[in-house]
Amino acid sequence: MLTTRQPVFRRFWHAVMPLTDLADGPRPFTLLGENIVLFLDGDGQPAALKDRCCHRTAKLSKGWCHEGTLQCGYHGWRYDRSGRVVGIPQLDPGQPIPAGYCTPAYHCTARYGYAWVALEDPVEDIPAIPEFGAQGWRTIFQFYETWNTSPLRALENSFDNSHFSFVHRATFGVASQPKPSRYELVESPTGFYAETTIPAANPQRFQRISGVADAVTTRHMRNAYFLPFSRRLDIEYPSGIRHVIINCFTPIDDGRIQLCQWLFRNDTEEDCPAQMLIDFDDEITREDKDILESTDPDAVVDTRRRGIEYSMASDRPGMLIRKKLMELLARHGEQEVHRGNAGSIPIVAAAPASCGAKAACAPVPQEVAA
Repeated sequence: MLTTRQPVFRRFWHAVMPLTDLADGPRPFTLLGENIVLFLDGDGQPAALKDRCCHRTAKLSKGWCHEGTLQCGYHGWRYDRSGRVVGIPQLDPGQPIPAGYCTPAYHCTARYGYAWVALEDPVEDIPAIPEFGAQGWRTIFQFYETWNTSPLRALENSFDNSHFSFVHRATFGVASQPKPSRYELVESPTGFYAETTIPAANPQRFQRISGVADAVTTRHMRNAYFLPFSRRLDIEYPSGIRHVIINCFTPIDDGRIQLCQWLFRNDTEEDCPAQMLIDFDDEITREDKDILESTDPDAVVDTRRRGIEYSMASDRPGMLIRKKLMELLARHGEQEVHRGNAGSIPIVAAAPASCGAKAACAPVPQEVAA
C-alpha cells in the first residue's frame, strides 16, 4: 500500500511533533507527502499551515512567530492559525488586505504533549491514553525519530510474537522457545484488542526494569490496535510493574514514518531511573528498526494479491490489521493503491481544511484538548 495515495488517511489525527519542539519557533514537517509548518498561536496552542507563502511560495517554516502569528521570512507577510494573511508590511496604513489572501490550514490540536494534525475533517478522535497525567503513573517521552519503513510494517511487527527469538535474541528473546505464544483477539469498530503471555529473558541488567530477579520471566501483554496507525503495548511483569508503550507510526511519505513513542510506568524514579528505561527500550527498538528498514515499505494490504507475501499462523494480528485497513478503504470508496496499480487509479484529495476551490479562506475552529 502506498500510504500517501489513500485519501482516507488524511481524515485521521496523526501525532506530528512534541509541543516542546515549537517553543523556539515554527517547524516544518511532511505528513502523508504534504509539506506543512507548525507554530504556536497567541494562546500558545499549535497550528498547522501549508508550508508555502501565498505571495512568492517561500517556505513559511523559514520565518518566525510574531505576536501569535507566523511571519514569512521572505517579505514579512503574517498568517494567523486559519491561514489568513493578517499583515503585509508593504501596505500603507489602513489599506485593506484582499480577503482571498491565504494559505491552506489544517486541523491541529494539542494532546498528550504532542501537536496532532488532520489534513481533512477527522472521522475519529485521537485514541485515549488514560495514564497520561494520572495519579500513580509517570510519563516518559522516549522516541521521536524517522524510520525508513511504512506504518503497516511497524504495526504488524509490534504484534508479531514470532520474531522475538530472532530479532531480539540479544535482549529479551528466548532462543530456546521460538514457537510464539497465541494471542486472544477481540475486534472493535476502531481496531482490536490482543492479549497473550510470553517468556522473556531477564538478565541482571534488566531486573530493575522488570522488578523480577529470575533469569527468565514472563510478560503479560495486553495490546491494542487503533485505526489507522497507532498501537498500545501494555506489558505487566509478575512484580506488578507495568510498562505501557504508546506508538504512533506517523506516515511521512510512502517510504518513511515518524516514530512517536510514549512510555508510562506505575513505579518511581527511585525504583528505576527514566534514563535506564529509555536505554532499555532504545536497545530493543534499534533491533526492530534495523530489520524493518530492510523490508519493502509497500506492504500488501489486500491479501487477495497472492504470491506477493506468504503468511503463517502467528501472523494473525498482522492479517487482522490488513483486514481492518481494507474495511476502512472500502467504507470510503477506495481500493488499495500499490506500485502495481498506482499509475491507473486517479487519486483526488479533497480541499484542505480552510481553503476552498476559489482560495476563499474560512477560519478553522481552534481545537484544544481539555
